[in-house]
Amino acid sequence: MIDLIKYPVVSFKSYRALVENNQYMFNVDIRLTKPQIKKLIEQYFGVTVLTVNTHRPPRKKRLYIPTSPGYKNRYKRVIITLPKGQEIEYIKSLMASVLSGATQRFQTTQLDKQNDSQKNS
Repeated sequence: MIDLIKYPVVSFKSYRALVENNQYMFNVDIRLTKPQIKKLIEQYFGVTVLTVNTHRPPRKKRLYIPTSPGYKNRYKRVIITLPKGQEIEYIKSLMASVLSGATQRFQTTQLDKQNDSQKNS
């Protein structure tokens, strides 16, 4: 069952959707339908799913390596909307910790750039 849900999408856009609209994003197996996805999420995480939106992003070409030419594996991106008051705590804490680390790294690089520009002036 868990093999069908590949992984949660952790990005600034998905975190904003989580905070503003209580929406979670996952990459799932391409063969799943919306009713199957809804049932799978409800059983696995123990939440009530209001809506399921899906889309299949375009294929990406691999770097040219003679042993593995071609395209990356396809997947389906799913946006799950939960009612207010319900959440998937593990996913929410995972996204918060990853994105806080990313923002700290971004801020330190910005400070380093400012310090370098002040030294050169």
